Amino acid sequence: MRGYFVKRLPNQPFMKLLYRRILIVALFAVAMGYLESAVVVYLREIMYPEGFGFPLSPIDPDLALTEVLREMATLIMLVTVAILAGNSFSQRFAWFIFSFAIWDIFYYIFLWALIGWPESLMTWDILFLIPLTWAGPVVAPLILTFFMIGFALIILRYAEKGIFAALSVIEWAGLVVGSLTVVIAFVTDYMRHMMSKFSFGEVLNISDAAVAAHAQSYVPGSFPWFIYLLGVVIIAASIIMYYLRLKRK
Repeated sequence: MRGYFVKRLPNQPFMKLLYRRILIVALFAVAMGYLESAVVVYLREIMYPEGFGFPLSPIDPDLALTEVLREMATLIMLVTVAILAGNSFSQRFAWFIFSFAIWDIFYYIFLWALIGWPESLMTWDILFLIPLTWAGPVVAPLILTFFMIGFALIILRYAEKGIFAALSVIEWAGLVVGSLTVVIAFVTDYMRHMMSKFSFGEVLNISDAAVAAHAQSYVPGSFPWFIYLLGVVIIAASIIMYYLRLKRK
């Protein structure tokens, strides 16, 4: 399978092979998006027969652990396809964020097609559970997906031309700082709710019945758009810096 992704056939332009890999990885990510949305449809039919909403329904600890492990398995799948598709760390990173973004976009598309949810881009969702609960309007992660796709295509395009596409220390620092800022925005509202009653260390103990009960009473308040947009700007600046550096080559 790895050879199928990276082998260059005689008389076949490099860019044509790149487009083929983009199509293959995109198809994989779209299929993952449908699979993920189907799982959510089943869960909501069982736990929210009258429609999903906040506060969350009580969830069995074993089921909660299963959900966390499912998210970890999803990440492993995306990492695996990135390793198969790329030849270097930069390319594998690009394939990972590309497939992640396509998967996320189609996850919401399929949910909307199957059950008419989310009602709007401003509808709140539980986005992720590792290592803390991430929550925010659906539009927030979708904005990031377009930056991820654009960044991935820049890396892959220049790498395919034979230009050394590794990120500089400053560019990596910008991406990390921007990403952490965005993550802080996603966990802020939930943590404000949880830390009104528990310490940070206690919040991490998801096996504690009192912590779990308080988590299930969470109702979204306000999303910290300033923090989120600050992170997006830092990420965008790092991508632009990377693009301009490669363009000069």
